[in-house]
Amino acid sequence: MRAQAIVAGLISAVVGYASSFTVVLAGLRAVGATPGQAASGLLALCCGMAAVAIFLGLRYRMPISIAWSTPGAALLVATGPVPGGFPAAVGAFLLCAALIVLAGLSPWPARIIAAIPRPIAGAMLAGVILSLCTAPVRAVVDIPLLAIPVILTWAVLLRYRRQWAVPGALVAAVIGIAVHGPGEGLSGAVLRPTAELTTPALNLAVVVSIAVPLFLVTMAAQNVPGMAVMATYGYIPPLRPILVATGLASAAVAPFGGHTVNLAAITAALTAGQDAHPDPARRWIATVSLGAGQLTLGLGAGLAMALVLLSPPVLIIAVAGLALLPALGSSLATAVTEPEGREAAVVTFVVTASGMTILSIGAAFWGLVAGGLTAALLHRKQPSAATEPTPERAGV
Repeated sequence: MRAQAIVAGLISAVVGYASSFTVVLAGLRAVGATPGQAASGLLALCCGMAAVAIFLGLRYRMPISIAWSTPGAALLVATGPVPGGFPAAVGAFLLCAALIVLAGLSPWPARIIAAIPRPIAGAMLAGVILSLCTAPVRAVVDIPLLAIPVILTWAVLLRYRRQWAVPGALVAAVIGIAVHGPGEGLSGAVLRPTAELTTPALNLAVVVSIAVPLFLVTMAAQNVPGMAVMATYGYIPPLRPILVATGLASAAVAPFGGHTVNLAAITAALTAGQDAHPDPARRWIATVSLGAGQLTLGLGAGLAMALVLLSPPVLIIAVAGLALLPALGSSLATAVTEPEGREAAVVTFVVTASGMTILSIGAAFWGLVAGGLTAALLHRKQPSAATEPTPERAGV
């Protein structure tokens, strides 16, 4: 039975890595990372995730799965080049890590996150990832011979083996790249594992554009859902120590290019469910195996970067967009489910999706501001019991 848990953890590592490493590399490159710095960031994230997953699994004997922030990487793609380049982005990563640690040490940051209306938080995330999710359509128009087999593979596997849909699409993309030949070549890619240290720099505009939205997205779209998934399987791990551990790991990987380490939201079900082990008390073994798998996959960060350089950019972004379609669906549903918050959510979504930059501050922040102002403008106080019309007063 231990072998079953080990295999479940390794499968979770492969699925999580293959489903979204393209998003991570695209995000790091978007904010100014060189190919070497992006590969270093991917390696650092894998090492940080592995260390925290193994530590928490052994410490609490629970299947606490750790991942990188895929929505956070999508935020980086949407943000694009920032003043001060990649060093300023690394400074924002460090500040985000500090906010996560603070959230673990003090209850008030988590309360602030909880105070953000769910429709506005969902709309912001939907606006951030919208451009990525439209990439498969653009790829079909621009490179149909490469994109159509990828999308067909994804669609077939989504019907019969959902968890393998995105990894299968990635395999189809690799085959297509091999058949049709390289695009930009391997210039700048180093296949062996390499860690590049980047000296962080602080830039106020970048802090507002990246650090704050990255913290909000990571908490709202990764840590909170991650806890909810575990609760579904009967596990209630201590959130605050987890936040401290992931925040410290995020701070450790940031100088090497990693953006954020956090609770897994989607792949958590693979290690916490019945398939990992019949005995819930033994499923933590799958988490330790997950960490070992993540560490091993991290050693291939240079090869992953080489794959990205070999392919047409729109193809890799298309694979990333396929991976984010479920997140787009759930975030849109969250945004429009509650009628009383729908207008504010739509404003948040539109402003965020516009990709606008004001005062060098990205659209995700302005989306939150616009949505919050709209919610405040449209807020209606509920009538008190003393003033609420009775049937007689209402003429009923």
